[in-house]
Amino acid sequence: MGSSNTTFSMQIWQQCEQQYQVDPKAYITLQDDYQVNVNLLLLAQSLDHQGYLVNIQQWQQLAAVIEQWETNVLKPYRQLRRIAKAHLAATEYQKMLDVELIMERKSQKILLQQVNLIQGEPLSTHEGVNNTHHYLSLYGLDCTHLPQSISKR
Repeated sequence: MGSSNTTFSMQIWQQCEQQYQVDPKAYITLQDDYQVNVNLLLLAQSLDHQGYLVNIQQWQQLAAVIEQWETNVLKPYRQLRRIAKAHLAATEYQKMLDVELIMERKSQKILLQQVNLIQGEPLSTHEGVNNTHHYLSLYGLDCTHLPQSISKR
């Protein structure tokens, strides 16, 4: 079976959000300990679930397309929010979290545009290979680095 273009909608992020809610701390730990992008990891898991394979070069492209936004805007804001936490009332801190979520949604929109340009393949034609493995390999990790709570849907 050849490659195919599948169009994904913002609904994919709703599925990712449900997966994230399984164990948010596990995802944040991967982000903090290994600099894994949670949105990309969730996207990889969602594409695995949907049987749509993206190759490693395409994962590199997906990571690159949001790198500037994340490096220049999102990550510094996240760091500021974490520093400010001890000095803010709960409602003020929540407002900072809300702004960060807006920034995360922008990352998701950028990723959605890019993933819709990619020619993927059916996952079933590649035994033992999946998106989660491809994405984690960009960090020198594999699926054994995932806590059990988030390793399978």
